[in-house]
Amino acid sequence: MKICVIQPHYSFDEQDLDSCFEGLISLLDQCDGSMDIIVLPEYSDALADVKGKRGFYDSVERYNGILMQKARETAVRCSAIVFVNAGYATENGIRNTTHAIGRDGEILGRYFKAHPAPSEVKSDGEGGHELDVEYSYSYEPPYVLEIEGIRFGFLTCYDFYFYENFASIARQNIDVIIGCSLQRTDSHDALSIINRFLCYNTNAYLLRASVSLGEDSKLCGCSMVVSPKGEVLLNMESRVGLGVCEIDPKEKYYKPAGHMGDRKAHYEYIEEGRRPWLYRNGGASVVPFESVMRYPRLCAHRGFNSVAPENSMPAFGAAVALGAEEIEFDIWSTSDGVLVSCHDDTLERVSNGSGKIYEHTYSELLELDFGVKRGDKFKGLKIPTFEQILEKFAGRVIMNIHVKIWDAKFSEPMIEQIVALVRKYDAQKHIYFMTSNDAIIRRVMEYAPDMRVCVGWNGNKDPMSIVDRAIALGAYKVQLFKPYFNQDSIDKAHAHGILCNVFWSDEPEEACRFFEMGIDTVLTNDYLNIYNATQKYLKK
Repeated sequence: MKICVIQPHYSFDEQDLDSCFEGLISLLDQCDGSMDIIVLPEYSDALADVKGKRGFYDSVERYNGILMQKARETAVRCSAIVFVNAGYATENGIRNTTHAIGRDGEILGRYFKAHPAPSEVKSDGEGGHELDVEYSYSYEPPYVLEIEGIRFGFLTCYDFYFYENFASIARQNIDVIIGCSLQRTDSHDALSIINRFLCYNTNAYLLRASVSLGEDSKLCGCSMVVSPKGEVLLNMESRVGLGVCEIDPKEKYYKPAGHMGDRKAHYEYIEEGRRPWLYRNGGASVVPFESVMRYPRLCAHRGFNSVAPENSMPAFGAAVALGAEEIEFDIWSTSDGVLVSCHDDTLERVSNGSGKIYEHTYSELLELDFGVKRGDKFKGLKIPTFEQILEKFAGRVIMNIHVKIWDAKFSEPMIEQIVALVRKYDAQKHIYFMTSNDAIIRRVMEYAPDMRVCVGWNGNKDPMSIVDRAIALGAYKVQLFKPYFNQDSIDKAHAHGILCNVFWSDEPEEACRFFEMGIDTVLTNDYLNIYNATQKYLKK
């Protein structure tokens, strides 16, 4: 594909707004039909150092419509995909937005700058531009836009400095990163280092468009194209004009993952040894992955449900606050496809409703009280969704997720939706699924081989049955069901490298006996009581 990055002149004098904008329009007119992708710099509708909110908003109001129309016309005239960064009006103000325009001139998607700069966030009274940044205060996975089979990721200016986000971008299997930027205070050397580092860590091409501060300037500029290997294929430095080069957007770079290792992308090699609990924001609240967390351990079954309603946010929060390394919960689907947490498939025991959960819509369930059965202090508690649980607790505790719709053999098992939610919250290394449905286990292991599945009891009272199933499936964990297991079944599982949960124990002496038998994880409804009774085993 033929790439064109556009680098216009930028001025620190607000009086030059018209001439700078006219220069950009002239460069767009120079684009031709040989180009497949055209990238413009950040704030292409504000190409001078405008002061305060009014100055910035006035610039966007004056130039935005002209710019967007010209970008659409260029896309059609050149039959090219055009990426243009310009203001986007919302009810809360203007957003820093990269617009993707298809070859037919239609808008295909919009990326909102993930890390608004301080000058964009500050109020007019503080000397800022007072942009709409409300969207940036809640979790969102990296924005990905697939066009013509190419997976595009995005970074805008300040985004380039948040290296901890590069790994998150890499996990999206991006082919090309669109970088609309200014970065007016960075040297050419610094920009080269940042951009090469980005590509090497994400295994993606970077198409970066910036602005020139003058032909002799050693700052800013550097509209460039960088390969997944970290090679600079094009660098305009401070030259005003069009930068053009050819790339194969599907080309990747693989290297030996360590001495004598298999060939992998750099980020895949890094992911093998990542220890986020050592350094990611959140510190000790990010716990070690399921695969490396110590055994034996306790699992708070349905949360700490002896003090709060089972399968509720208070129950999960209480367990996490007490230091539980693992929680267990159950998920069902509503009739309109929302995944919710409840143990029973019926509503009578746990709420003031009646009937089957999966025969109600989510809106109907929200009308019910899931706390009142535990007393007035929990009155008004709502049923939690699977996503709400992940949003609050992902990475903070290991999650044993009992997918009840798999046990019940729903016609639509929603595997893709369940897996997608886990990936959205980067929780795949902190969860495992539990089900008694062997056919589903095989499908999940094939569809999401990086996520683990625990074999559940299917009603067979033979103590060896569940272990034999786990061996045949190649599973890594079984959830034994008392009383249908014995020492031989535990030993056989361990001999095949299979870990053993047991459901369940609320009696201290029984829980201690299970640990003495070699059980790896005991599920309990009375977390604190059993924790106090079994500390000598848990500290091994």
